[in-house]
Amino acid sequence: MNQQNKRILAISDIHGMYDQFIKLLEKVNYSPTQDKLILLGDYVDRGKKSKEVIEKIIELANTYDVVVLRGNHDQMFLDWLITNDGMNEFNFFRNGGLQTVESYCGLDFFDSGIDTIKAKNFILKHCKHHVDFLKELSYFYETNDFIFVHAGLNPNYENWRLTPHEDMLWIRNLFHYHPTKTDKTIVFGHTPCINLHGKPNIWFADDKIGIDGGTAYGYQLNCLEITDGKYTQHFISSKEDANV
Repeated sequence: MNQQNKRILAISDIHGMYDQFIKLLEKVNYSPTQDKLILLGDYVDRGKKSKEVIEKIIELANTYDVVVLRGNHDQMFLDWLITNDGMNEFNFFRNGGLQTVESYCGLDFFDSGIDTIKAKNFILKHCKHHVDFLKELSYFYETNDFIFVHAGLNPNYENWRLTPHEDMLWIRNLFHYHPTKTDKTIVFGHTPCINLHGKPNIWFADDKIGIDGGTAYGYQLNCLEITDGKYTQHFISSKEDANV
């Protein structure tokens, strides 16, 4: 199938909610050979099945036309794994990292006390392919009409490609409430839609679309479907399984 004619399915901020991710793919009748799946980052932390989420994404990306972008939580996980920086460790565990470690190491791994070095070494030894995969994730994906990115772009840059990677992972209000210097629509996650317009449904603005449904906070996992320039919203509720 011609790349331009493929249905685009964009999902962001899965946050270890593996069951919701699978249910959402089923709900939209995802066809790996017919659709283009674009994932906007934050696959880990807070939810209970980060390892399963990453494993599924690797399986899809190795076989089909799937775009996998980097999120700030994926970066924090990676920074904790590959450095010995105490601040990286603090940031990772402060933002839901314990659930990620339990997903990789087992719920009883810390029964005798929290040993983060032991946990890190266990993950590096047994799931090195996950670490290597995270290292290679891109920061954005561009089509003729759209730019897909985790958090957004810095509107102060005439050339949006010069936006620092830190901003692509973390930016919020400066991006949300100021027009960017591109004529393409920016599809992003990172900030739960309920913080943008008071409800978890997808947020549509003039030049940008926010799709983070806040699944790990008990709201929903959203999917933005783009077919021939037309938008359709899909979601799976997360209230029963969220780690709130």
